[in-house]
Amino acid sequence: MTQPIPTIRPYKGRGAASNPEGRFESTRAVAEDDGWYREEDDHRPQTETREELARSVITRNDSPDIGFDQAINPFRGCEHGCVYCYARPSHAYLNLSPGMDFETKLFAKSNLAEILRGELAKKNYVCKPINIGSNTDPYQPIEKRWRLTRSALALLSDCHHPCTIVTKNALIERDIDLLASMAERNLVQVFISINSLDNKLASKLEPRASAPHRRLQAVKTLHDAGVPVGVLVAPIIPALNEKDLEGIIERVAAHGANSIGYTCIRLPHELKQLFREWLDVHYPDRASHVMSLIQQMNGGKDYDSTFATRMRGQGIFADVIRKRVQVACRKAGLHRAWDTWLDTSRFVPPRIHSPQGELF
Repeated sequence: MTQPIPTIRPYKGRGAASNPEGRFESTRAVAEDDGWYREEDDHRPQTETREELARSVITRNDSPDIGFDQAINPFRGCEHGCVYCYARPSHAYLNLSPGMDFETKLFAKSNLAEILRGELAKKNYVCKPINIGSNTDPYQPIEKRWRLTRSALALLSDCHHPCTIVTKNALIERDIDLLASMAERNLVQVFISINSLDNKLASKLEPRASAPHRRLQAVKTLHDAGVPVGVLVAPIIPALNEKDLEGIIERVAAHGANSIGYTCIRLPHELKQLFREWLDVHYPDRASHVMSLIQQMNGGKDYDSTFATRMRGQGIFADVIRKRVQVACRKAGLHRAWDTWLDTSRFVPPRIHSPQGELF
């Protein structure tokens, strides 16, 4: 008697429940029951990190709904495994899956500091704040070994170059010495991402990121060290984590945050399938309701890429969230994220190392 191929089950400590082909693949793998299937222990994919020699590291954007013009990302892929991550589809450009591959097959730009030095030293370079971590988290677990984010911070500090940082990992506390020095010169603003106060939910949504209470502690630690720190409530997922909205804003204000930003969940490209699978695995009782609300916020679709609405959504539910954020921020005395001014006037271009030395 043959047994059916099992339904999708979660991998322990991982976000994605499958590893579908990327949108650029020319072939598709389809599972078929040949009668030989037997129940076995789930395979636990291991994290693999490959070295990448980057040719350039500063990326630029002119999107009207993003609060910075240029950014650097020390890593491709992210071990945090956040199932909602809008960066997952970018792994398809590497001929890898936005699913499990995104959180297990990582790339470290080992020459990051060297290339960044060269780009900052160009005669036509115009100093503007650089965001660190616009796509993948700069303090994900592999940063402990590679220390690429720290090397970039050290260079920016030496050049008096301003930057912003986005992370959901308490590992950022390791670099408080650099951050405090930059804060004294008004060169840095940190943003910690916290979208839930529920540890059980967070362990499913963001399996390898720091727990919510640990991120709150990081906010306080940074604030006590004189480093300006804001919080991004991102993403807000209707009928899942939006219940914690006011609680997060109240708690982070008490821990020293100076600003709040928020976004609603976005599901571009392959992320639609991955998130639906995740809902079916972890919250089957409310999966259809969550997707219905997401579609209501996106003009009836799973995702609407229009600049004016892609970050915050549209419709009644989106308006309710916006008003809730406004009221909670007013009570907590917090201003809007990305409104902080950083000093660009101190910037001194770095010197390029030369085997011939320097005369002056």
